[in-house]
Amino acid sequence: MDKDRGALRVAAADSRALALGIRPGITLADARASLPELDVRPLDVEGDAALLKTLLADFGRFSPMIALDPPWGLMLDVTGCAHLFGGEARLVAAVRKRATAFGLGVRTSIARTPQTARALCRFGSGGVTPEGRDAEVAGRLPVAALELTAADHQALRRAGLVTVAEVAARRRDALAARFGADFPDRLDRLLGRVDARISPVRPAPPVRVDRVLFEPVTEIEQVEAVLADLLTDLEKSLETRGLGARRLVLTLHRIDGDARRVTLRTARPGRKAGPFQKLWRERLASLSRPLEPGFGFDHLSLGAEATSPLAPEQTGLDRPADHASDLRDLIDRLSARLGPGAVVRIRPLQSHLPERACRLAPAQAAKAELEQEDDWPEPPGVDEPPARPLHLFDPPQPIEAVALAPDSPPARFRWRRVDHRVARAEGPERIEAEWWIRRERVRDYYRVEDDQGRRFWLFRAGSYGEEPAPRWYVHGLFA
Repeated sequence: MDKDRGALRVAAADSRALALGIRPGITLADARASLPELDVRPLDVEGDAALLKTLLADFGRFSPMIALDPPWGLMLDVTGCAHLFGGEARLVAAVRKRATAFGLGVRTSIARTPQTARALCRFGSGGVTPEGRDAEVAGRLPVAALELTAADHQALRRAGLVTVAEVAARRRDALAARFGADFPDRLDRLLGRVDARISPVRPAPPVRVDRVLFEPVTEIEQVEAVLADLLTDLEKSLETRGLGARRLVLTLHRIDGDARRVTLRTARPGRKAGPFQKLWRERLASLSRPLEPGFGFDHLSLGAEATSPLAPEQTGLDRPADHASDLRDLIDRLSARLGPGAVVRIRPLQSHLPERACRLAPAQAAKAELEQEDDWPEPPGVDEPPARPLHLFDPPQPIEAVALAPDSPPARFRWRRVDHRVARAEGPERIEAEWWIRRERVRDYYRVEDDQGRRFWLFRAGSYGEEPAPRWYVHGLFA
């Protein structure tokens, strides 16, 4: 029950209550008047939402394309999935059995379009609609299947229209003028003439393979054996499409309805089952929350959620070693063992300030996944010194410096209680402040070398004649 329009009303009723004439929407007083022993429970919106979330995860075993059908329904696109269960009839039986395991009553329907299936399930007898007979079967439904407003329903009945087929026989322009311009399209979708796909809660992976197990598996060795078969099937599917996978998601469905998703990322696209199997072994062994099979996993699915074109590679005995490939393999192994956030690399950013010109990002991240990224500048030649040091201080450390002229490099400076006499200097490199972020003073950078051969990256913040007086800092050290 729930409070609506100032009165307690029936929000939902089970099959027994419906058979006794208790309908959603009537007041609780009227319901008790016709059935005094009626068992009434308050509507638990949060509990219903939590149950639907659990069902979404569990019923993903039947199809990767699954969406909510408010208020208490699920919509599954089972195109290409029925053969995994032995046909549509057996798929429906498996869905019913699964719902019964949750203690739920269920009505099911399979049709060409989601709207036809929804209407047959809610206003008809459900079942599997024969191929090509969607319009005929849906046409026998009452006009309530159109789910119009109460006033529109009353108008249809006053016109003597009882079934959907009788409404569809009327002129489309007359229907649009009376019930709205979108009414003919709604009618076509219900009759299966126009196919409008569902919007899944989670987008389906481009490539997915499944294993429905007759006997649940409870040991990690058994999971790895099933996973090896899935990787072999995935390799064939990816090769047929000319793709390589960069992110794989393994979903393990337990008998009790719990579903566990484990993600594996790689630094480059691939499809060979052997290397992937080694990475998955590392990934499963390093999970922060180990797999808990309970009474066992009875369905495993593996999807390639991120793919890239992958052309065949020419192999030969005289092919030089690919050291970049070895590095990527090492990154993949470490990321699988430690987690993708534990292995990082420096990525450039669009900023000319040294402390903001780069950031740390996962080493496996593709360039398209990174925001505000630029290509690295061309490295200097072998005989050219680096323009900027690899070791930067954050924040820059203040020093005491003496310059022979206002705009010249320092002749000597004191840092960490040690005096340094400058033997060579190069600069300045002037860097203006990023005024659109915050106000900062202009910087003049110098590369200097002291009389002991140690090299520093110094800068003067501000110009002479300004208030406050300019300050000197050491920002980095050259190796």
